[in-house]
Formats: sequence, structure tokens, C-alpha cells
Amino acid sequence: MDVWSLLAGLGSGTGEPISHDMKAFREILKRSTRVVVLSGAGTSAESGVPTFRGAGGYWRRWQAQELATPESFSRNPSLVWEFYNYRREVMRTKHPNKAHEAIAQLEEDFEKEGKGRKVTVITQNIDRLHHQAKSKNILELHGSLFHTRCTKCHHVEENIKSPLCPALEGKGAPDPEAPDAQIPVEDLPRCEQPNCGGLLRPHVVWFNEALFPDVLEEVDRVLDECDLCLVVGTSSVVYPAAAFAPRLARRGVPVAEFNIEVTPATGAFQFHFQGKAGDLLPVALAMEDPPSDVLEKISKAGIPGDGKSDD
Repeated sequence: MDVWSLLAGLGSGTGEPISHDMKAFREILKRSTRVVVLSGAGTSAESGVPTFRGAGGYWRRWQAQELATPESFSRNPSLVWEFYNYRREVMRTKHPNKAHEAIAQLEEDFEKEGKGRKVTVITQNIDRLHHQAKSKNILELHGSLFHTRCTKCHHVEENIKSPLCPALEGKGAPDPEAPDAQIPVEDLPRCEQPNCGGLLRPHVVWFNEALFPDVLEEVDRVLDECDLCLVVGTSSVVYPAAAFAPRLARRGVPVAEFNIEVTPATGAFQFHFQGKAGDLLPVALAMEDPPSDVLEKISKAGIPGDGKSDD
């Protein structure tokens, strides 16, 4: 059975068949007052951000889950900092794409209306591209590449230095043959708070670590108020984030998935739109109604037997 036959057999959380009707989605958007956007790695991938997942998802000889752990940092902080120095420098060359911009524009449009409507982005991404796109209401589940946390005094702050310390200058090349820098721990990024000088680490959630309690508390509050949810570019396999949208669907909240493929959660949602978020969201979130032929083309792209999206 191919993916389109599978999708045709799926049902939404409402008990109805999954819809690909962009016009119907937009009618719901027009009535919504608390929109939540769940943003995953696929959103950033359209900006050329490496995901370090799947085949070829390596930095040197390691996959991210081998380096992004507290155990790896304790064992070899130099290597882990090289990895994150590379990621920070890569992000200096990347920019928000049309999906980021469409989400930020919707938030701005809601504000201009002056009716108290609100958009909140809950993102699993640590690249801050939503910030660059000028979204304001953002909850970063996994932290930020451009924040550091002291392992001694626990102070957290934004840190956009390039490099973070002299010893990291030019370090972090992803080539499998690149030698490890083996930087002495005393030369790695250090806390500049008075009377501290502790070793800094990236302020991100690593494998084997719990999410930030204050962020989770705010996520719960936002989800409780949500009356429309967009799931954008996420595989829906990383928990607890993967449970957010199905939780809303069970409550009867309309959920629309925008992805290049179906996911394990697709069957729980009211809408599924297949394609690149950068192509779909500018149409889906526009305040002015797009031409009917554009809406029809997007809707038909998701109907089994009518062909896939143009991607």
C-alpha cells in the first residue's frame, strides 16, 4: 500500500476523514483567537539548516545523539564545544524562509487588528530563526544555540560572540578527517559573572535531560487556551512535543499538519497539507483570500489519486 492509499484510510481525531481543503482551514483560521504553531526541524531544513538526523546526519564521525548528552560533555567538553561552535557558525549563514515569515506575519496581522487574537510558536528548534523572522511569542522547548548556561552558578544569558572564546576560533570543521582540537578545559568558554569563572555549556536540552519546567508550564497554559493548532515540519516522534497536537485534537481543537510527508500522528488531525511549509503557509495564513485556483490546487495536491504536491 502506498502512502497516498494509507492517507486515504486515515481518520481525523473528530472521527471524520482527514481534510485537504485549504478553504475550509482558512475559514477556521478566520474565527480563531488563540493559534498555536508547533514548529519542528523540517521548518528549519527549508532554510538549509542541517538536521543531523537520518542517513548522512553526521558531524565528523558522530551523530548528534552521541554528542548532545551531559555524559559526552562531562567526558569531552572540548569535542562537544567544537560541535556547537560549528552549528553556531553555520546558523550565521542561514536566514528565515517563507514559512517563518508567514507565521510572523500572521502574528503581526493579529496585533494590527486589535481584537486580542494571538499566535504562539512552540518550537523544538534551537536556531532562533523564528526570532529572526520577528515572531514575538515563542516558547523554545529545547533551548537556544545562542544562549549559554554556567555549570557552576547556572547563570543563563544570550551569547552571540563569534567565536565564544579564542580557543574555538576556526574549530569545528565537520570533515570526518578533521582532527579533534583537544582544547584544555580552562581555555573553553567560561562564565563572566563576578567571582565565578565556571565552565559554560550550551543552554539546550540534551538527550537524557528533562525539558525546562518553566517552559513546560507555559506550554500547558498556551495549549489550554488554543483553538487552532498548526503542526509544521515536525516528524511527530520526539516526545513530549509529539503528544501536544494529538492532545488538542482529542479535545476537539482543529489541528492542521503541514509536512512533506505523512507522520505517525497524521491520522489524529483534522487537516493534512502535503508539501513544503514555505510554499503552503504563505497561502494558508494570508489575511486576504488567495485566488480560488490557488486554494484548489493545494487542496487537490493532498487527494490520493490526484497526484502529490509539486515538490
